[in-house]
Amino acid sequence: MAFALHEARAMGRSSAMTVRRPPETRSTERNAPSVEAAFQAAPEVMVAEILEGELHLSPRPARPHANVYANLSILLGRPFKFGEDGPGGWVLLAEPELHLGPRPDKVVPDLAGWRRERLPQAVGGADAPAHYALAPDWACEILSQSTRRLDQGPKMRIYAREGVGHLWHVDPIARTLDLFRLAQGDWLRVERFTGEGRVRVEPFDAIELDMALLWSE
Repeated sequence: MAFALHEARAMGRSSAMTVRRPPETRSTERNAPSVEAAFQAAPEVMVAEILEGELHLSPRPARPHANVYANLSILLGRPFKFGEDGPGGWVLLAEPELHLGPRPDKVVPDLAGWRRERLPQAVGGADAPAHYALAPDWACEILSQSTRRLDQGPKMRIYAREGVGHLWHVDPIARTLDLFRLAQGDWLRVERFTGEGRVRVEPFDAIELDMALLWSE
């Protein structure tokens, strides 16, 4: 464990900082019918989201994004979803469609996780809706040039409003992982991990995450 802590500091963990969101009240306004219609008509080759009443279409991820996305799914899935060499206890989903709030905002994180006791029926039956209305305990956005503004702006505000406890921002080009923790409605950036050491990152700090494997091709 001493090695892991040393490596994390050597890799440039920053001091904590708070990312404050502007004061707001929960709106009861619904999405405009034209926005909902455009969302339904979005081409399958694009990722469609409605964020704070506006439709956003994003291209499918480029190679660095897709590589880190696949690596992280494996690194977290085995110990935390399947309980192999780890504690289990999590439902982890790739690109789930989340319907959050009264509009609703229709958000697609790259990865999301729920503690299993909160989502015991993760798949459901044949008549289960394609989306999830329950906010996850953890969300991860893999930053890219085309999505960075959304990931660091409206999506952060929506996740905070809905009480998502932890958020990761992973940059495959800069090779950084930013850990945010929700504290009294604001995002506290707890740590920034860089490099290729072994680190413990909330809420999956029960085991070490090998950063070298996260960036590996």
